[in-house]
Amino acid sequence: MQKLGFKCFNCLIAIFLCGSFLFFGCSSLKKSLDANLNIEPFGNSLHGLVVVDGNTKKPVYQRLGNTYFTPASNVKIFTFYTGLKLLPERIPTLRYASVNDTLFVEGTGDPTWMHPYFKDSTVIAWLQTQPVIALHLKNFEGERFGPGWAWEDYDLYFSPENNAMPFYGNVVSLINVDSLKVFPAHFKQQVIEKDTSMARDEYSNTFYLGTDQDSLQVPFRTSDGLTHQFLEKLLKRKITLVNKFPAREKKMLYGMETDSIYKRMLLKSDNFLAEQLLITASSTRSDTLGIQRVITYMLENDLRDLDNEPRWVDGSGLSRYNLFTPKSIVQVLQKLYDEVPEQRLFSLFPMWDSTGTVEKWKDLDTKPFVFAKSGSLGNNYNLSGYLKTKSGKLLIFSFMNNHFRISTEEVRHQIYQTLKVLRERY
Repeated sequence: MQKLGFKCFNCLIAIFLCGSFLFFGCSSLKKSLDANLNIEPFGNSLHGLVVVDGNTKKPVYQRLGNTYFTPASNVKIFTFYTGLKLLPERIPTLRYASVNDTLFVEGTGDPTWMHPYFKDSTVIAWLQTQPVIALHLKNFEGERFGPGWAWEDYDLYFSPENNAMPFYGNVVSLINVDSLKVFPAHFKQQVIEKDTSMARDEYSNTFYLGTDQDSLQVPFRTSDGLTHQFLEKLLKRKITLVNKFPAREKKMLYGMETDSIYKRMLLKSDNFLAEQLLITASSTRSDTLGIQRVITYMLENDLRDLDNEPRWVDGSGLSRYNLFTPKSIVQVLQKLYDEVPEQRLFSLFPMWDSTGTVEKWKDLDTKPFVFAKSGSLGNNYNLSGYLKTKSGKLLIFSFMNNHFRISTEEVRHQIYQTLKVLRERY
């Protein structure tokens, strides 16, 4: 009995010491993280950080976790999750139905048609085998730009328009080395060499290339008529444009693998791909395409359990109307980690290094250890994703920084120092 009592006493001591170590270890980690967020330059701005153990789901750290921030491109994490929930392995690329000898077709929002990166011509090759084609383009509800976008950015490369059947990424590429090259060539006669603050007329497809510019990417103005012209040129025959799709059961043609699109969207923070992915996701829920439709569906279904419902208005994060909390972003990242095999997930998510979201990896003594999506607008910089610690743990985090007046580089540096503390000490 005495020996047993002595052993039990030793067990209690061990448990007490272990608990004390964990308590003081956690307390020390919290103090270090607090110190990183309490630096003087952060004093007049908002800085929120939520960290969760990805496997145990236990909270590690929280500061302003329930506070709403402007998320910028962190919205693309929600777009990515929406695609994974609603889109199949290959992207829906075209709806169609046959009536007598005529094939009626309408778009799904698939962004890859003749895209300068993907160069996908699947649908064109298939349509070339069809004898008579009628094109329906009235199945998209929404404006050419998202709510809260800076509409004056209409001629900047990162702001292509939204539509149901995009071609060429909805962007024209101008290259003026030795001679002028225009892609798509459809616009070559509409390019003027002129030094001006605008790269394009707002309401027409007249483009301006400065005398000292050798290359430029400019969104073009979309329209039903232009889409009709593109398709006729690619198929090299006349196509009928119709205002109504016949009352027939629609079939679906599928295109390229969606993972390739997700990867490009996340790595390059491609706004066009993000917006069009939400439009395409809406095609799986309704005959009418619409970004707000699919956002509403996700918030009422797969995201109904979020602790803080976001104000979510677009797929890219270009809008300052968006409001998300660090906690809600971590919850979606947790869903992704639980539902997607780690190897696949981390092959799609950007590494926070020179191959991903920073120009140069400066800490040469430390291997990159973060898979994360950045998001920036003027005076805002956020980073959310996954962190692998030296001890082999997997942490999920969202570090959101809004309304600062210091340089983004200084904010990014402080983010790295904070994440490195987590890597070294958890």
